[in-house]
Amino acid sequence: MKTWILEKQAAIEERPLKLAEAPVPRPREGEVRIKILVCGICRTDIHIAEGDLRLKKSPVVLGHEIVGIVDELGRNVDRFRVGDKAGVYWLYETCGECKHCRAGRENYCPEVKCTGWDVDGGYAEYVTAPAAYALPLNDVEMEPAEIAPLMCPGIAGYAAFKLTGAQKGDKLGLYGFGPTAYYVLKVAQYLGIDIYVSTRSPKNIAAARQAGATWAANTAKERIPCRLDAAILFPPAGNLVEPILAQLESGGTLVMAPVSSSPIVIQDYSANLWGRDIKTLYNLKRADAEGFLDLAQRLDLEIGTSRFSFEELQDALILVKRGELKNPNAVVELTGRIR
Repeated sequence: MKTWILEKQAAIEERPLKLAEAPVPRPREGEVRIKILVCGICRTDIHIAEGDLRLKKSPVVLGHEIVGIVDELGRNVDRFRVGDKAGVYWLYETCGECKHCRAGRENYCPEVKCTGWDVDGGYAEYVTAPAAYALPLNDVEMEPAEIAPLMCPGIAGYAAFKLTGAQKGDKLGLYGFGPTAYYVLKVAQYLGIDIYVSTRSPKNIAAARQAGATWAANTAKERIPCRLDAAILFPPAGNLVEPILAQLESGGTLVMAPVSSSPIVIQDYSANLWGRDIKTLYNLKRADAEGFLDLAQRLDLEIGTSRFSFEELQDALILVKRGELKNPNAVVELTGRIR
């Protein structure tokens, strides 16, 4: 099969991925094999390729927003049938036995394996995955290219939203407004929560307003007109942490969603941190994925996807890094290539 591999980390502009041939994988006991139709492009792939996150295996196939068709079952699999539509996301597998797994906090499992980082991911024609962690998608009535981004920005946004503890009638701040924030906005709207968006991009300010934000502007130029009950920070900008905390009511929660961040400094603990919580989004768990997909079927989540051929992957990664996509999400399509 055709696959893109990363052997050595380098800037995306240096095109560090290589197009290669690899054997078609066979599913082991408890696994399914999936013919990949589309794989979404995530900034985390860029973080791994460029070295912001350490390389756990080499070579590695990146990509963790996978949608495809189950074409082979390993022994003792009853969760799927051949021909089912299925998805694979960041959470590939956990040990199932540690104190975190037993407590329903499998995202903290010390043995957690992440798709496209610990194990090979979706920039290939086929992938195998544990059936217990793959997502059934037969009931999701969207095109594969629109489902793929739900596998990461959608699920991750929902997980970050849950960490805020926001309830109906609350005011939730979103700092940064890309696809992940958009999905949070739609979920929060559905649940009766007011959304306040801060972003530097005039285009994204307009998009947030059009999507239904109560307020959207650049907080470097305009103050949010109220105190917030909770907030989510999406860009890796540690310098924003204290100003966001200062905007929160006592008892409020700031959730930090990026996988890396610039340094964080709290200069006035008593005024800005005392009585407030900071949480970080750390991996994902199956309850996040299943809860979001159940909710997603009641929402309009098609925000536009830039589609690329499999061979155009490295061009697409560069466009994602530069923020030059025509549509908010990007996917590579393999439909018609699989044999």
